[in-house]
Amino acid sequence: MHKSKKNKYEETRRAHARELAEDYVEAIWSLGKSARVTELARHFGVSHVTVIKTVSRLEALGLISTAPYKEITLTKSGEKLALIANKRHKIVYNFLLKLGIDEETANRDSEGIEHHVSEKTLKAFERYLE
Repeated sequence: MHKSKKNKYEETRRAHARELAEDYVEAIWSLGKSARVTELARHFGVSHVTVIKTVSRLEALGLISTAPYKEITLTKSGEKLALIANKRHKIVYNFLLKLGIDEETANRDSEGIEHHVSEKTLKAFERYLE
């Protein structure tokens, strides 16, 4: 039983790490494929230290490239992930708008839903929008 709990929590941590990676690369992409730590800190409402720690992890994953006192830029892998995340966000956002949700709520809710919706459900959202 202890092992299954550990696996459940590990899976949750991996999912949160994936969400964070998607959010960061999407934010960098939306800022012109490069950004400074201060821009990301402002965008996410977090400290510079938080951004620096996250940037370090994303660089280790090969999603971004950076150097001291330089802008953070997306790698090809990071850009690919950003485009996928952005597409998912738009589908969910437009689906919520179609349901009559106001723009502010749809934008806020789509930020969370986009990470958790399955491909099957996302395809159903797209069919509904057509």
